[in-house]
Amino acid sequence: MTLTKRIIPCIDVDVDEDGNAAVYTGVQFEDLEYTGDPVEMAKEYNEAGADEFTFLDITASAEGRETMLDVVEQVADEVFIPLTVGGGIRTVEDIKETLRAGADKVSINTGAIERPELITEGATAFGNQCILLSVDARRRFDEAGEHYVQIDGESAWFEATIHGGRTGTDLDVLEWVREAEERGAGEMFINSIDKDGTKDGYDLPLMEAVSDAVSTPVIASSGCGHPRHMLEVFEAGADAALAASIFHFDEYTIQETKEYLDDHGVPVRL
Repeated sequence: MTLTKRIIPCIDVDVDEDGNAAVYTGVQFEDLEYTGDPVEMAKEYNEAGADEFTFLDITASAEGRETMLDVVEQVADEVFIPLTVGGGIRTVEDIKETLRAGADKVSINTGAIERPELITEGATAFGNQCILLSVDARRRFDEAGEHYVQIDGESAWFEATIHGGRTGTDLDVLEWVREAEERGAGEMFINSIDKDGTKDGYDLPLMEAVSDAVSTPVIASSGCGHPRHMLEVFEAGADAALAASIFHFDEYTIQETKEYLDDHGVPVRL
């Protein structure tokens, strides 16, 4: 039986000037603009036919604070599809509290790179299906990497970054996802800094390379501007496609996106 491909809207949440949670949209992790209220947007996406929903606290790790669990609880009350929450998760207790707040899965990036044992501990305590490795990848065209792909005639490798893409690690993404899979990560959530917010398509070389490197499901993120971009990334091996701007600004509905994919032979839940 062919597994259906998943369509996942995502909200990037930060604290506004008044201390309230708000959704922001930017380009390459910068130039963030206010987009809406996280609880209201969660409710709308749940009703719109999303397969899953992702809530990312985009500055928790960089600011060294905990995830805004009170807002997660409010979001969880509005969605009846799998909810993934990420940002600021550093310990098994953080994972426990996030799941207790209503998340079905947690997305871990900085905390896992700083202490890879967190993946194993989380998977052992709560199950592999609860642990997503989040990777904020960026292209590098130097000789410091381990695995290279050809991009526009040049050799490039992908570096894993932390603190919301603000800090490099010199860690090769393909080495990292293989290690994370061995440690028990149940899915790979792959973000492309180079493509984020551009709406000119996912980073296909990155997504294909990661899909080839691991057997666990791969969620492709960053760069979606049209349903055909999802078609392309599914053909590159991704199991799920995450998008923000095209849904946030009503360029395409989730239903329109699924119908496009269905028309092109992609198995989706209509």
